[in-house]
Amino acid sequence: MIRVLVADDEALVRAGLRLILEATDDIDVVAEAENGSQAITAVLRYRPQVVLMDVRMPGMDGLSALKEINRSPGSSKVIMLTTFDLDDYVHAALRRGAAGFLLKDTAPRDLITAVRTVAEGNAMLAPTVTRRLIDAFADRRSPDVHAARERLAVLTGKERQVAGAVARGLANNEIARELAMSETTVKAHVSRSLAKLGLANRVQIALLVRDSGPY
Repeated sequence: MIRVLVADDEALVRAGLRLILEATDDIDVVAEAENGSQAITAVLRYRPQVVLMDVRMPGMDGLSALKEINRSPGSSKVIMLTTFDLDDYVHAALRRGAAGFLLKDTAPRDLITAVRTVAEGNAMLAPTVTRRLIDAFADRRSPDVHAARERLAVLTGKERQVAGAVARGLANNEIARELAMSETTVKAHVSRSLAKLGLANRVQIALLVRDSGPY
């Protein structure tokens, strides 16, 4: 069973998410939280694999809670919930290590798919969404090119090739075809790169590659 925590200040939203998720055979909502502080406490107590958390909540908001959750050992994977597409809140969430984000009007089927995807250790952003995010935020930043290149220097040649393909928004099967390797090998390169760079998801890899200059 995939253990899930739902954090949102609106009781109706929490109830709706629980209803959708628990209609499946492999997802169990183990706890709910009304704000970021409660979410942190619940994560430590229940150890959910996935946290669905609203960006804006009274008291401690979702972004602050995300930062704390990612500091804890064996931290849960966090999917941020937002009403706004491609706003600064989403940018901050991805920078702080969120496994992805969902709009609150996401279809139930897509919500379930996202939870399962993140529980498996993958980012839930589709390649097309990844491209949109990278392009939307590229013009808002003043990247430190030297620092980005130094960080990427820890990667092997193949890992850098895969990272470059990720930065172009390619899916694993597309990368496999382009670089003449299996999807399993691509996934392994991505996982090792995330570990070496101390990053949480593919979007962070893509933004780091973009910061490093031409790829």
